[in-house]
Amino acid sequence: MSAFEIIGGAELKGDLHPQGAKNETLQILCAVLLTPEKVTIKNIPSIVDVNKLIELLGSMGVEITRESESICSFMAKTVNLDYLKSEEFKVKAAALRGSIMVVGPLLARYGVGYIPRPGGDKIGRRRLDTHFIGFQNLGATFLYDPKDSFFEVRGDKLKGAYMLLDEASVTGTANIVMAAVLVPGTTTIFNAACEPYLQQLCKMLVRMGAKISGIGSNLLTIEGVTSLKGCEHTILPDMIEVGSFIGLAALTKSEITIKNVSYNDLGIIPDSFRRLGIKIERFGDDIYIPRQENYEIETFIDGSIMTIADATWPGLTPDLLSVFLVVATQAKGSVLIHQKMFESRLFFVDKLIDMGAQIILCDPHRAVVIGHNHQLKLRATNMVSPDIRAGVALLIAALSAEGKSTIQNIEQIDRGYQNIDKRLNAIGANIIRKG
Repeated sequence: MSAFEIIGGAELKGDLHPQGAKNETLQILCAVLLTPEKVTIKNIPSIVDVNKLIELLGSMGVEITRESESICSFMAKTVNLDYLKSEEFKVKAAALRGSIMVVGPLLARYGVGYIPRPGGDKIGRRRLDTHFIGFQNLGATFLYDPKDSFFEVRGDKLKGAYMLLDEASVTGTANIVMAAVLVPGTTTIFNAACEPYLQQLCKMLVRMGAKISGIGSNLLTIEGVTSLKGCEHTILPDMIEVGSFIGLAALTKSEITIKNVSYNDLGIIPDSFRRLGIKIERFGDDIYIPRQENYEIETFIDGSIMTIADATWPGLTPDLLSVFLVVATQAKGSVLIHQKMFESRLFFVDKLIDMGAQIILCDPHRAVVIGHNHQLKLRATNMVSPDIRAGVALLIAALSAEGKSTIQNIEQIDRGYQNIDKRLNAIGANIIRKG
C-alpha cells in the first residue's frame, strides 16, 4: 500500500493547471462504443479510473491509439460480445464504477449489454435502478443474477419512449441517452441530469450525428438515428480539482492562480467558497486566490448559521463537500455541512477531529464545523484515505498542519487526481510518495 508523507505548514505560491474532468471522461470513453468510426478524445487525465476504463475498452476489442499522454483515438469497429461473459471482464468491470456506462451503447448498437455490479468509492448506497428502468422504458428486458452480481440487458426491438427519471442521476442519464440515440422513434427524458459534463456528452453525440434537443435543461428530447459517425472531442477542466485547489489555497494561506478553469462551467462553486469568506478573483478564464490571513463564514440574512449542502446541478456537487468541510475548520465562524446524497461520505471527520478540528458529526449526513480562525493549527497525524474526495481533503488538511503527516491508501487519491504530489510540490508543497 502506497502512502504520502507530508510536511505541512508551508505557504504555497504559483500556478496550477487543472486536469481533464474525470467524470466527463468516463462518459465520453463509453460513447466511443456507439460508432465503428474513429473518435479522438483530447485532454484525457492520466488517472487510475480512466486508464482502467481505456484498458477495459481495449480488452473488449476497441482499437486504441495513444497519440500523447492526453490524446487518444478509438475505433470500435467490432466488440467481442463473448468477452463480456468472461471472468476477466467481470473482474475488470467490477473494479470500476464508470464501467456501468458501457451498457447503454452496447444495448443500442448490439441489442445486449452485460455488466457486473461495478465498484468505486465506498461512500454509501449508489443504486443502479435509474439506469435499468430507463432501458426497460425503451423496451429492454433486464436480468440480474444475485449469485455473482451480474446484470444482463437485452433489447431486440427497442423504441423511443417518454420517461420521468426517479432521480437526476448523471451516469443514469448518460447511459439512457447513449442508448436512445440509436433507438427508433422519439425518446423524452424528464428530470434528466444537466451538469456540464452531461452537456458535453450530448454535444459530442450531436457532432456524431445524434439528434438531441434541450441540452443544458432537465428535459431532453432525442430523435433516434440509424448510425453515428466519428468525431473529435476535448474534455473540460475538472471542476472538482478546481474547487480542491481553491480550498487548498485558503487553508494554507497561499497565493495560487488556477489556469484555464472554464469558469462558466463551474456553476455555483466559486460563490459557495465566497460564502466561507474566501476571496476569489477572475482574470479571463483563470482564478486567482490571494493570500488571506483569515476568512469569515457568512450567515444567512436572518443571522442563522450558514449551511453548505449538495444538490443536483446547478446546485453544489457532492464531490466537493469534503473539501468545504476541511476548509471550514480554519474559518472564523461556524457552518453546517449537509451531505444529502451519500450516507458515508462524512465518516472521515474523525481523522480531522484527531488533528484538532472542532467538528460535531450530527448523523451520517450532517456535520457542524466550528472554525479555529487560524488561531490553532491542525496537528499532524497518520491517516488512511477512505475514498477519492475524502483523500484529497485529508491531503489539504495535512498540508496546513504542523509537522509530518502520513496518508495511507493513496491509491484512492490516484484514482481521481493526476500526479497530485508532483504538481503541488512544484509550487512549494513537501509531499513524498512512499511505496
